[in-house]
Amino acid sequence: MKAIDSRLLCVLEQIYQSRSVSAAAAALELGQPAASVALSKLRRHFGDPLFVRTSAGMEPTPFCETLLPSVRTALQAVTQVLEHRSGFEPTTSQRLLRICMTDISQLVLLPKLSQKLRLTAPGIRIEIMPLSSDTARLLESGAADLAIGLMPQLEAGFYQQLLFRQRFVCLVAQRHPRIGKRLTLAQFEAEDHAVVSSSGFAPLIIEREIARLGIRQRVVMRIPNFLGAAFAIEHTDLLATIPQRLGELLQGRGAFRIFPVPFALPEYDVKQHWHTRYHQDPGNQWLRSTVCELLSESASD
Repeated sequence: MKAIDSRLLCVLEQIYQSRSVSAAAAALELGQPAASVALSKLRRHFGDPLFVRTSAGMEPTPFCETLLPSVRTALQAVTQVLEHRSGFEPTTSQRLLRICMTDISQLVLLPKLSQKLRLTAPGIRIEIMPLSSDTARLLESGAADLAIGLMPQLEAGFYQQLLFRQRFVCLVAQRHPRIGKRLTLAQFEAEDHAVVSSSGFAPLIIEREIARLGIRQRVVMRIPNFLGAAFAIEHTDLLATIPQRLGELLQGRGAFRIFPVPFALPEYDVKQHWHTRYHQDPGNQWLRSTVCELLSESASD
């Protein structure tokens, strides 16, 4: 085989991402037999197995690892050529756009984004992925188009845009037996707390500042996201410290009350991030503009 169809390289890159031939086929909307045939052609061309089946899935060979950067560069070049020729028209595009974000950003953004797509871009599909230590690689490879949140680890090679500033509030049940019209520091230290153990960098801000100030916090429940922590509050006498936007959303949808945090916590910036490789991509530009517009609107609601 003297030349390789770019679709074969797409199969190789998708298998590398998913470690699965069937998952790669699904992502590319191919039948699994077609993906298997493509892999066989690639193996013959390169004279290497490329992937070896293990208990953890299809693991790449050392040769495949060295090949992937060139494959991704080639695919990006093809994409840029095609998009330059055809442009990006949201009203007719069938593109799949992937956004990494926290559970809070999902609550704030997705209802308005869904409505916006129905009216102006009905063919565009959105896939939401969690923020993780892998987010930078996903943005760089093109497996994700945009990431929204607090991500100070994204530096060289990434653009960023401030969307809004976030502060914290304390959330308690509407009928909390001991907390009345205000929350004091003494009550904060006396109550049992539910805290978030992941969901980005925001929980670290709370934890570090409480430790720095020497404030007592009796933690009786750890939950992996802010939304889960919030709904654990409604029917208990626990207290949770959460971002203000989530508190405002929940206050009108359940038996909650929110209070100012009875000590100083720093605000933090929520930004959207994208990789330099996709800065000029018209679809990515449209997505960034749309997200900025929608979050600016919700900031003024």
